[in-house]
Amino acid sequence: MDDSRKFPFRSTFNSWVTIPGIIVILAVVIACAAFPGSSGYYLNEAKQWITKSWGWLFILGVSCFVIFLLLLCVSKLGDIRLGDDDEEPEYPFLSWIAMLFAAGMGIGLMYFGVAEPISHYALPLDPNLSQGARAETAMLNTFFHWGIHAWAIYGVLGLALAYFGFRYHLPLTVRSGFYPLLKNRLDGALGRIIDITALCCTIFGITTTLGFGALQLGAGLKQIGFISHIDMPQLIVIIIVSISFSILSAISGVGKGVRHLSEINLLLALGLLLFVLLAGPSMMIMSDFTQNLGEYIHNIIPLSFRTFAYDPENEGWFTSWTVVYWAWWIAWAPFVGMFIAKISRGRTIREFVLGVLFVPTLFNLLWMTIFGNSAIWVDLQTNGSISAISGETEALLFAFLNHLPLGSVTSFISVVIIALFFVTSADSGIFVINTIASYGKSGFPKWQSIFWGASLALLAIVLLYSGGLGALQAMTMVMALPFLVVMIVLCFCLWDGLLVDNGYFSRGLSVCTSYWTGSLWKERLHSMSRKPDLVNARKFIREVAVPAFEELADEMKKYGVEATVEYDSESLLPKAEFIIKQDSIRNFKYGIDCEIHNVSDFAIKNDSMPQVDSEVVYVPMSYFEDGRTGYPVRYMKKDEIIVDILRQYDRFTKLVSDKKHKLFIFDTED
Repeated sequence: MDDSRKFPFRSTFNSWVTIPGIIVILAVVIACAAFPGSSGYYLNEAKQWITKSWGWLFILGVSCFVIFLLLLCVSKLGDIRLGDDDEEPEYPFLSWIAMLFAAGMGIGLMYFGVAEPISHYALPLDPNLSQGARAETAMLNTFFHWGIHAWAIYGVLGLALAYFGFRYHLPLTVRSGFYPLLKNRLDGALGRIIDITALCCTIFGITTTLGFGALQLGAGLKQIGFISHIDMPQLIVIIIVSISFSILSAISGVGKGVRHLSEINLLLALGLLLFVLLAGPSMMIMSDFTQNLGEYIHNIIPLSFRTFAYDPENEGWFTSWTVVYWAWWIAWAPFVGMFIAKISRGRTIREFVLGVLFVPTLFNLLWMTIFGNSAIWVDLQTNGSISAISGETEALLFAFLNHLPLGSVTSFISVVIIALFFVTSADSGIFVINTIASYGKSGFPKWQSIFWGASLALLAIVLLYSGGLGALQAMTMVMALPFLVVMIVLCFCLWDGLLVDNGYFSRGLSVCTSYWTGSLWKERLHSMSRKPDLVNARKFIREVAVPAFEELADEMKKYGVEATVEYDSESLLPKAEFIIKQDSIRNFKYGIDCEIHNVSDFAIKNDSMPQVDSEVVYVPMSYFEDGRTGYPVRYMKKDEIIVDILRQYDRFTKLVSDKKHKLFIFDTED
């Protein structure tokens, strides 16, 4: 059914997803606008309950995402391509790496680049630490929050979107990742609920980021003298103006909008990064980076599973930082995941995992070191002037820049960078929200971009009004918990899909088909048309396999080789063996028994396979004395079985003649 027909105007919306999403947005807007105090209180209560009761699930789930991706990377499943087997990557390697590098940027880096290290440094978990240990611990915790775990969250969702979108040619939406579980019910109620959850999670995740951006933009504009103070009216104006530019960028087209803005902003951000590095103690900062990286690698396992279960005094730190961060990354997963999925077509899973986990992570860690360690260095040089205002997180970046040369210029440039990040984040967010709400369709009408942009602005305003930054974080937490469950199930679906994929594409032709020639094709077709039941399996072993064994045994006697034939026709599953007994080494054995295989519902119901009418089939399979896995032989003729035995016997004699195989062929029963 085309859900878009339910709208009285042209739309790509899937009404089963969009309407519930709009209802959730309206409910939050009305509640926060009409009852700001109560809304803020209940949002905070919900946040406290989630972090206290389910914080462990965030920690365990995200750590499992890292392990899951690394397992895929080192396994043979890493060879699977995100697209058709012969598909080339859509973008050259260096261009792809550059885009992943750009994806690591955002308002968060500008907001927390100075704020988080200084916050951990000013208020350490252990107040008895020395000054150097405080700085080291502050950077370690910062690295943990901005390291591989964040990109594992994005990577899991991005990989699922890319795999099922490009390999199975399904719509690029979250519900497609559940294809192995839902199959033909993908468009049913459960699939819709998954996309509704993804839609709401993305909306509130982006709203939180825009709230950070608005607060820091206000602090920056105050710093450069554009405004005299920051209050709610100023924040409302900042949000409306910034979102308006985002909408203009969105309706101008991705190519003309976000791409050009992203390129400009990336150059400005890299320029600011380089300036901070050169203006501060450059060699010391790079030395700090080396040690920070080593400490991060050394401590990554205990950090990954740290819940402060035995340290309740620091539980508040844990819930306010790590759990909130993981929830924020999870809320952003559909946004960033869809971006990296779109640019990764044609890559192998191994390339995807290595690129997504390590390239942006390395840049994030470099950024945090340059800004964080430089800020700590400035704080030491100025008798704690930065850490003294650690509670004013949105103003810390500008306070830090004021202590470097050209403070006014760099503060102005920072405001421009934050504004552009605000615009590009909202622009890209509008595109992703549109895609989820439209079930992967493209070519959105302009009014839809305007609608979602206005919705983001309205949400950011009412959440800031009802409880400031805490309300934004609480709303993100509320939406991130169910989506975390969605992502955990998604991992199992992805694993299942990859195993089936590997089995399907790695399966070659049956060994017995190597003997086929065109002269007997009618006989082959007749054999294939027989029902693979127990009656025909017995008949094959009795009338084809046993006569082949006996004829070969008789022929071998002429050459002094004694072979015996054993045939068990009385057991439930028949079997026959051709055996050449050996002295002190393992016997040569070529056996054929009957294996029971389950049959798919599709095969039973398939009219083009009338011979398959049961839930199980009985397949004559070869087996050997040395335990090697055999292969189906039911289509072989008598002469072909004889040739196959001789091939295996030739292999056996060559192995016996080689000294290095003595240990394996030695008869362990003697």
